[in-house]
This record gives sequence, C-alpha cells and structure tokens, in this order.
Amino acid sequence: MIEKLSTKNAKACAELAHQLWPDADVAEHAADLMAMIDDKKFTCFLYKSEDGTYVGFIEMSLRKDYVEGMTSSPVAYVEGIYVVESKRKTGVARALLAAGEQWGRERGCSEIASDAEIGNEQSIAFHKQIGFIEMNRVVCFIKDINS
Repeated sequence: MIEKLSTKNAKACAELAHQLWPDADVAEHAADLMAMIDDKKFTCFLYKSEDGTYVGFIEMSLRKDYVEGMTSSPVAYVEGIYVVESKRKTGVARALLAAGEQWGRERGCSEIASDAEIGNEQSIAFHKQIGFIEMNRVVCFIKDINS
C-alpha cells in the first residue's frame, strides 16, 4: 500500500532514508521530511507492506532548472528511491515510481528524471530496467584555489 508522507509516517521514512543516505542521521532526515510535508515542490511516498511495516520510499521534487535530457519543464525528479533488501524485485519500487509519476502528471510534468552515482551499477541497472534511458555520464571535479 502506498502512503503519502505525513507526520504519522515521517519517522519511519527517516529511518528508511538513513539506509539510503547514511551520511545524515535519522533526526536530520526527519527534520527534512517534516519540512517537506507542506512544500508543494517536494513529496515523498512510502510503501507499507501487508504486515504494517514500511519497506520503501520515493522522494520526489519538481525541477524547473536544467535536467539532463529534458524536453519539457517542470520535470518530476526522483531525488531518491529505496526498498529494503528483502522486498526488492517484488514490485515495490515500481509501485513507488508509479506514485511519483502520477504526482508529476498532476503538476503538469510530462517527464520524470533521476540520477545515480557513476559507480553505482545496481542503481543504474535498476533505472534501465524500469524504463529510464541513460542520458549522460559525468565525472565532477573541484580544486581548492586558496592554497
């Protein structure tokens, strides 16, 4: 079952988000998610299994800035999608993506976009499997010019 992010499920979503993005702690994720609840440019959907546990989420945004390969604006953007390992390849991610796509359509989007780290072959394969088309690969650099 798909649920939209709310004050009731934000903590569970924060715990899942921490699995995807461990550099921030659960409290930081919870604060970000609470701010997202009333923000019209962001949303999050959770997947609740039959036993009542949350097993996945998708975080979405509306992007009007440049998105690689886009032909329209705004674009519904997958900021993150995560499914616990035991529920992968069971349709959870597809259901979450369908919710994200519907959210985007309701906001005038005709495209959905996403990204993955260049070395994250599992994520890249997942995106291709569910219908995304790879647009580009890039390696980013930075140099400190003050030392």
